[in-house]
Amino acid sequence: MKRTWAVIAAAAALVVTGCGSQDDLSGANQQAASGEVVVGSADFTENKILAEIYAGALRATGATVSVKAGIGARELVVKALQDRSLGVVPEYSGNLLNYFDKTNTTTGSEEVYEALKAKTPEGLEVLAQSSAEDKDVLVVTAETAAGGVKSIADLGAGKYALGAAGEWAQRWESKVDELYGVKFTEIKTTDAGGPVTVDALKNGEVQVANLYTTSADIAANGFVQLEDPKTMYPAQNVVPLLRSDAVDAKGREALDEVSAALTTEILADLVKQVDVDKKTIANVAADFLKNVSS
Repeated sequence: MKRTWAVIAAAAALVVTGCGSQDDLSGANQQAASGEVVVGSADFTENKILAEIYAGALRATGATVSVKAGIGARELVVKALQDRSLGVVPEYSGNLLNYFDKTNTTTGSEEVYEALKAKTPEGLEVLAQSSAEDKDVLVVTAETAAGGVKSIADLGAGKYALGAAGEWAQRWESKVDELYGVKFTEIKTTDAGGPVTVDALKNGEVQVANLYTTSADIAANGFVQLEDPKTMYPAQNVVPLLRSDAVDAKGREALDEVSAALTTEILADLVKQVDVDKKTIANVAADFLKNVSS
């Protein structure tokens, strides 16, 4: 398997797969050709990279594979799996569980994964989860961390302002108080882990920011991720979600190998290569498969 991945990766480097928008679903709402595995993705860089990696790994088994990137919201992706127009998609354990089970309260990685396996609808399933996570994280500058702020619990009450997306207060303000006794002096509406949030932290408009663990901005700016010992934020391990009859035993083994090779640090670097270094998604995916095969 691993020897073949290098060949597939080299070929993949020559092909730039289309990374479209929701319009790509127009081709996904028709059933896939018999025997073809269609790998789909949501409409953001990281998910598109994962889809290309999954596709390359499956091709290495001899499968006929195509990619439909940038489909959009989770409900569209799940519907496409169920109507047989997609075969596999990269997903995130916590958010996927909450989608399937609106009453879920579990947050730990293994608990979330076990609950997810139980709640995944008939005809769909999840394979082995990766240790790689793309989850919410509160970050501070190195200067603030050096002052003794290493955990969410260290933030205390009435000391710091937070920059986060508009829905953060509704979802997490009472929770962070309940678990850690943290009260922010202000919750400044910025954006969802993007440049507005990053700039607000860099410029001192806020002292704490809500980003994501695979954000290239964390390392680029020397930000420090705060520990979350009480697991306020649920686990978001990368996991393949597939239609049960879409992938054979060799394909499942290949996807499990991908999951075993991924870490949060590696995933963050893959995103950086595309978003910061401006490499193509196809080449970044191919290089990852080469490294796994070596």
